[in-house]
Amino acid sequence: MRRVAALAVILLALGGFFAWRMMRDRDAAQAPFLGYVEGEVLYIGPNEGERLASLAVAAGAVVKPGDLLFAMSTTLLDRQRSEALARIGQFEAQLQNLRAAMNRPEQVAVLHAGLERAEAALTLSRNDYDRQLKLYRSGNVAKATLDRAEMALRRDEASVKEARRQVNAALIPGRSQEIEAAEAAIRQARAQLEAIDIRLGRQKVRAPAAGVVQDVFFRPGEVVNAGQPVVALLPPENRKVRFYVPEPRLAAVRIGGQVKVGCDGCPDDLFGRISFVASRQEYTPPVIFSDVERAKLVFKAEARLEGRARELPLGMPVSVTPLAQTAGAER
Repeated sequence: MRRVAALAVILLALGGFFAWRMMRDRDAAQAPFLGYVEGEVLYIGPNEGERLASLAVAAGAVVKPGDLLFAMSTTLLDRQRSEALARIGQFEAQLQNLRAAMNRPEQVAVLHAGLERAEAALTLSRNDYDRQLKLYRSGNVAKATLDRAEMALRRDEASVKEARRQVNAALIPGRSQEIEAAEAAIRQARAQLEAIDIRLGRQKVRAPAAGVVQDVFFRPGEVVNAGQPVVALLPPENRKVRFYVPEPRLAAVRIGGQVKVGCDGCPDDLFGRISFVASRQEYTPPVIFSDVERAKLVFKAEARLEGRARELPLGMPVSVTPLAQTAGAER
């Protein structure tokens, strides 16, 4: 009888153990995944190294796209812009001078007067030549006198041609090659001015997206290198939950699937959508919010928060339950 009683006790103990084991496995299969809230922070810095002139936000500030975050000093760029404007003015004056006549109106008037004087001298010498030619034909003057009159006529004709060419040369504008070179110089100077204006605009750094300022790393008066972050901005859509899925339950997690997010003191209508599941397993991380089965391999997963869940603070521990699993558990 004692053996039978002992055997019965052993069988009851084994039955209780297996029942407890089955209940524990069932609870483990239905337990939510544990994780924490993370965020992909945007680290925003200047395009060029300069001194921080002003800061328009503080940690915790909520900004909209296009809101001013901070401004850098523009002393050097302002001087470069003034220099570019002066260079453009110089090139435009040179181009206007090349397009205009080579001489001033007063100088052209003097040349016209010289032409009129040469033409008057030519008229006088032509009349004298005609008179000497008639006298020579009548035998009243020698051949030498006629030759001198003809030489004076040819001289005055050459003087008139020279005076006309001087007037025409004075009215000719600069050479076309020089004008094209001056126009190209103006285009280049204007392009440099536009580049400086773009750099000046970039010195005022604005929010690329709506979000919450997580941290500010510099204060006005400090020198910031190019690309060095001044403000850390977290857009709401960049908040996510990172959690780890044991291998036996990996089939319940699918990219694009909706999950329910829970936390202490949080409302029940917090949801997210799975955006990442690791393709390789890894050991249970040393810091995790569960003491059960640490030695098993797990798969890292992430879910993008939606709606009111985007208001959860970074680092907050949460529980993640796939909605399909919740429905199966209720049935």
